[in-house]
Amino acid sequence: MNIQFKRTPDDRFDRLPDYPFQPNYLQVDDTERGELRIHYLDEGPADAEVVLLLHGQPAWSYLYRHMIQPLVEAGFRVIVPDLVGFGRSDKPTRTEDYTYARHVAWMSDWFTQLDLSGVTVFLQDWGSLIGLRLVAAFPERFAGVVLANGGLPAGPIPEELTGPTREVYKTLPVVKAAELEACFRGTYQGGAPGVPGILYWRKFCAESREICSPGDVIGLISNVVPLTEGEIAAFNAPYPDESYVAGARRFPSLIPLFPDEPEVAENRAAWEVLKQFDKPFMCAFADQDPVTTGGDRAFLDRVPGCNGVGHRTISPAGHFLQQDQPDQCVQAILDITGH
Repeated sequence: MNIQFKRTPDDRFDRLPDYPFQPNYLQVDDTERGELRIHYLDEGPADAEVVLLLHGQPAWSYLYRHMIQPLVEAGFRVIVPDLVGFGRSDKPTRTEDYTYARHVAWMSDWFTQLDLSGVTVFLQDWGSLIGLRLVAAFPERFAGVVLANGGLPAGPIPEELTGPTREVYKTLPVVKAAELEACFRGTYQGGAPGVPGILYWRKFCAESREICSPGDVIGLISNVVPLTEGEIAAFNAPYPDESYVAGARRFPSLIPLFPDEPEVAENRAAWEVLKQFDKPFMCAFADQDPVTTGGDRAFLDRVPGCNGVGHRTISPAGHFLQQDQPDQCVQAILDITGH
């Protein structure tokens, strides 16, 4: 049975601030004998060196609006997709239709249809969980990686803590969006001590109605540069009502935190490829991101391509560092590509 989906009306994207780009689309196999449409931006000369920008949850390609034109002016072809469930891409309406494996399959189909090579990729949040799987699957197509506030978890919660942690999760309150920052920083007073912020985020996205307005949530999480009302509305534009946000609800539950969750083995296999990846691999994490602080260490220690690269801290910046410091993010790409 084909996956049932919603398609956001085009007029929702009219006159968004600082987003003058023309849409492009490709159809991908939905894995159930149907198709889904993926939207992407494709700016700059068709024969130029490719920079691929991958967003995370609950954002969409609008997050990269201030990076695209400077990269085009530097001579790149800049490609920015919306993940399935986000932006102008199709949005399956059942949360169970979203799996980590399907997200990788959908984006692999899209990526190979474009037949890209020599790609420098910038990865943040879920863009890294999917993008690093693409790097591991098609290492010959990539020239370099900039990892920014991301990772590739493969069951980091120890097996002996899995049962107790799941029991604690059941008792967690559904926090308000305004409390998420404290949850990630470990200062929230309303739950059990020592609970990782990502578990509060998992429950919030699964159960809170506030996730129906992702722009409002983005505006409350670790931003150094406050969002304007117009920017918040633009981040909300793809989601006219709750039936469009199943992807945003589902994503945190797909992170393989526990060792028995789906895609742990696949992510461990991807790590084995990354441990052989010797092309330039830069870590460019923000100084004020409570979500991924310290996440660069595993890559610096294990990925050969990290040697001799000018790693940096993006500052001052929070989780959505493309929003806070787009110029520094662009410079990271320029530096790793030698421009």
